[in-house]
Amino acid sequence: MLALVSVAIMIWGSATGFTSNDAVAVDVLLRWGYVLMGAALCLVVLLGIVMGGIADPKSLKNLGLGLLVMAVLGCVAYFTASDAPLVGYNREQPDAQTLKITDTLIKLVYLLGAGAVISIFVGEIISVIRNK
Repeated sequence: MLALVSVAIMIWGSATGFTSNDAVAVDVLLRWGYVLMGAALCLVVLLGIVMGGIADPKSLKNLGLGLLVMAVLGCVAYFTASDAPLVGYNREQPDAQTLKITDTLIKLVYLLGAGAVISIFVGEIISVIRNK
């Protein structure tokens, strides 16, 4: 169902033009992306709670700890994010809140990417040490 709605929005956006009509099609696509990301996040958390609670109630502690770490990372990224105007951007500047959220997301991608690379290296080192 979600795929059908996504395809319908893409067809509508292509038919009306993404740059015409004050870029309404782009706004709709972005909002639909937000809805899909929110739904995915809610489903992951809710299914993690339900399935974890059924299979192993003690795993709920790990889930809570993981959510807490994610919230702390999000807060650190948000509070260190800049809302400075874009350099070299000749069009109308986005508002400060949009710039802050964009910078927050960029910092989260950097943090999570670095964390993934570090965890791969640490995991390989630990596996080499254990297999000796």
